[in-house]
Amino acid sequence: MFGIRFKRPVILTRHAAQRMSERGISDADLMAVIDTGDTRFKDETHLWAFKHLSGRADNLICAVLVLETALVVKTVMHDFTLEV
Repeated sequence: MFGIRFKRPVILTRHAAQRMSERGISDADLMAVIDTGDTRFKDETHLWAFKHLSGRADNLICAVLVLETALVVKTVMHDFTLEV
């Protein structure tokens, strides 16, 4: 996979792939979150990308990302709520 927004290859950790499988989140869903979702940065390299995907009833899908030479997906959540 390759992320258009960040212009980097996307690497899934084993944990992220397992969570995607458990939560019925496809590679295409994940890429929609990464490339077109809203983002919130923790610092220069750590961020959350989140998006509501139509057809799903579980609120926002969120990916926890590390932005380095590749975009590493650490985990994928559903029923995500954004704390302000």
